[in-house]
Amino acid sequence: MLKGFFNVPAPINEPVYSYAPGSKERALLRAAITEARAQEIDVPMYIGAEEVRTDKKVKLTPPHDHQHVLGYYSQGTAAHVTAAIDAALAAKSNWENLAWEQRAAIFLKAAELISTKYRYKLNAATMLGQSKNPYQAEIDSACEIVDFLRFNVQYMSEIYSQQPPANSKGIWNRVEQRPLEGFVFALTPFNFTAIAGNLPSCVAMMGNVVVWKPSNTQIYSANVLMQIFKEAGLPDGVINLVYVSGPDAGEVIFKHPDFAGIHFTGSTGVFQDIWKTIGENIHLYKTYPRIVGETGGKDFILAHASADIKVLNTALVRGSFEFQGQKCSAASRAYVPQSLWSELKGLMEADINSFKIGGTEDFSNFINAVIDEKAFDKIAKYIDRAKASPDAEVIIGGEYDKSKGYFIKPTVILAKTPDYETLSEELFGPVLTIYVYEDAKFEETLKLVDATSIYALTGSIIAQDRYAIAQATHALRNAAGNFYINDKCTGAVVGQQPFGGARGSGTNDKAGSMINLLRWVSPRTIKETFTPDTDYRYPFLSDED
Repeated sequence: MLKGFFNVPAPINEPVYSYAPGSKERALLRAAITEARAQEIDVPMYIGAEEVRTDKKVKLTPPHDHQHVLGYYSQGTAAHVTAAIDAALAAKSNWENLAWEQRAAIFLKAAELISTKYRYKLNAATMLGQSKNPYQAEIDSACEIVDFLRFNVQYMSEIYSQQPPANSKGIWNRVEQRPLEGFVFALTPFNFTAIAGNLPSCVAMMGNVVVWKPSNTQIYSANVLMQIFKEAGLPDGVINLVYVSGPDAGEVIFKHPDFAGIHFTGSTGVFQDIWKTIGENIHLYKTYPRIVGETGGKDFILAHASADIKVLNTALVRGSFEFQGQKCSAASRAYVPQSLWSELKGLMEADINSFKIGGTEDFSNFINAVIDEKAFDKIAKYIDRAKASPDAEVIIGGEYDKSKGYFIKPTVILAKTPDYETLSEELFGPVLTIYVYEDAKFEETLKLVDATSIYALTGSIIAQDRYAIAQATHALRNAAGNFYINDKCTGAVVGQQPFGGARGSGTNDKAGSMINLLRWVSPRTIKETFTPDTDYRYPFLSDED
């Protein structure tokens, strides 16, 4: 219906800047970091047309320099959640009735603002608030969020253009994709500014109104995203940004009759509790809520004896330790054949020992800090248990220090049994566990990889033998929603590899694809008859033969 009527800009993936020495972007990013560190900002909640501040101020500090104060945010209460819902519902009618191309224009403008005017400010906020190095910030808070916004507009136009065939004389059949009836709750994680921006924006793009609660450790960059959305022309109340505790949010949202859905990225445990609560309250809602979630992972790299050893090593050290392993897709368990292990261990030791570790302001640091003290303490306990266990050995790294920042040296654990805890439990940190298997037991190892973890997010096979690749691709078809061949198991790109997994890893609704956007509309089919019947009698009722 819409094809050929609106010329939607064809999206292409945002170019990734290198930040090489001497480059213009390197100087601009350094200046943005310096400016951000030189001030303490007062971050409000955004509810309707109001910037809301409270008397309870909470410090925002860099994870790699936790004594430095970037600013303060206003802690909200359940009353602010109620106000955000009210503001969303008040904005709903005008927003959902706005022509789809007008909504599209807002988010295309936001993408352009991020790509140009706000690129370095948003990257700097991500580097300081979430302790990402320049490259990790660039691929996240510049490129991926721009890709989400631009590609989602394309997917939206394709959804609206999908119409039933008009092949019945005198009848016009059509489909109307309506926004959900009520408001949607976006609950977003700390580790990707792009995910935090995509979860509320793709919902709003489809004509819905949103209450957005970010992770406390991502508020610093969430504030910049909200400023960008507002500058792009997002009307008041369409997306409402609140900083409240999980229990305060849940108590109000999951008992509200107009709750229409949740868009979630976070831990499996939290998501399962939310699902349970929604089920218990299902009789309260006007509609059955949409539940979309991407949760945990225990992502794997499986090596075959035919693997290129350098490809395997690079996939492991990058896939496991970029952004300190704080990616849902990070490689956290690996299965290596005995014949490759000795050489691989030497290569990994050399690479990991060459890593520079420190703050994000020094661009030569490859490894930065984990997100906060809670995460630091959890990961340190796993490392200490591995050091003391007869079933494991810490063979690389194992040191940690939180005196200035939450620094953990990339750590490799050699598991002596295939059921050791760090082969199955999600750590979300710079820890890789390796299990060495006998070359002849590749088929048994495939079953082991498939059965060891409750998760099924990402995984990869490193091999030159095509039969082994085909065998692993089939055997592990339910073990990973994103599967890689001869590559690390991270780095999904919007428009190329839609992201998500099943089992304990979520609903596999594939962020960065049309599949996800379809979850935020409710179709209505319309049949219009131009020459309707005027007599109930069908021809067969005649007495004549």
